[in-house]
Amino acid sequence: MALLKKPVTGMKDILPREMEIRNYVMDLVRETYGNFGFTQIETPCVEHIENLCSNQGGENEKLIFKILKRGEKLDIANAKDSSDLADSGLRYDLTLPLSRYYANHANELPSPFKALQMGNVFRADRPQKGRFRQFQQCDIDILGDATSLAEIELVSATTTLLTKLGFKGFTVRISDRRFLKGIAASCGFEESEWDTVFIILDKMDKIGADGVKEELLKEGYNAEAVEKCMSLFVGGDGTRENVLSLKERLGEFLAEGTAESLISIMDCVNASKAGDFSIKFDPTLVRGMSYYTGTIFEIEAAEFSSSIAGGGRYDGMVGRFTGKDVPACGFSIGFERIITMLLDADFKVPAKGERVAFLVDKKMSAEGLVEVMKEAASLRAEGKKVLVTQMMKNKKFQKDNLEADGYTTIKDFYNK
Repeated sequence: MALLKKPVTGMKDILPREMEIRNYVMDLVRETYGNFGFTQIETPCVEHIENLCSNQGGENEKLIFKILKRGEKLDIANAKDSSDLADSGLRYDLTLPLSRYYANHANELPSPFKALQMGNVFRADRPQKGRFRQFQQCDIDILGDATSLAEIELVSATTTLLTKLGFKGFTVRISDRRFLKGIAASCGFEESEWDTVFIILDKMDKIGADGVKEELLKEGYNAEAVEKCMSLFVGGDGTRENVLSLKERLGEFLAEGTAESLISIMDCVNASKAGDFSIKFDPTLVRGMSYYTGTIFEIEAAEFSSSIAGGGRYDGMVGRFTGKDVPACGFSIGFERIITMLLDADFKVPAKGERVAFLVDKKMSAEGLVEVMKEAASLRAEGKKVLVTQMMKNKKFQKDNLEADGYTTIKDFYNK
């Protein structure tokens, strides 16, 4: 049987040009987030199935790649369903593994703890542009800080990174899940209905206010409640004044301090921003994960049809492991989407040091090759990147490709 040369559906091989960009972005991530005091960690890509299926991952829990039990533990004949066959699975995000990591190592970590995590995650999803079944995620999280300083640092660090990558004119959409709960309660929706209402509201930017209203009515919700809900989203340009206005309209239905916290975040980010972007209040923002408890945010760029970063506060997740809640907040960039955008824009990685190529004649003597390698070693010791490769018959084609790859000096070596 012939072996298959193409990767599994939803996975991809990465060619050198893309790999160079990916490494550049990852290096910039480490440098930028490191400047904000984040420390890099790593967690396993395999998690306990009980953790992955704990009703915290929303729709992602339907997309888990489960791993069969091994050896005597795998009893297929007596298995009633898939839960009897699998004891672990591939992680679908980095947040749940981080929460387990913190619960396991809290006594060994500083408080608050500022974590940077990069790694592959896996979802049995339908592949499309910028969306794969195996893909890189890049998260920063702050655990142990219940104040709005955590959100301010996360937004500032992420917008700084995107600015360094050349993004301009992007928008940080920000809200708080407590606004959504206040809206739902004030309009008379039953608490058991809230999750469905929120999912429909999250479509506002795709189907518009009329589309959202139509879907809410189709679900059978009270027409008066729907009308009141929709009226709360009319007007406003995302400023701090809009936050205060909605606070006033919601009154006692909005948790105390919600509006003030959001305004503090917006004011501090605006006062310290180092880039061309805006931060706007968007009360229709939902974020799909059920574990979010407070502030939520997304970043939109005109170059891509969906968000390129997102996150929020999840104060209850660590407590699922320890029985004691720990304040936690995180922000994740859409690493694969950003790489796709950079590739589409024909992004060139900035050169670091001189690149030199030595083209060696195939008839080069052993003594001559020794001299070539000595010269290459000397240049590398000076910090230059030196490629030593055999000379091709079509030397012009070879040199053109090397120049396209950033080699500024190309030297020919013939047999003497």
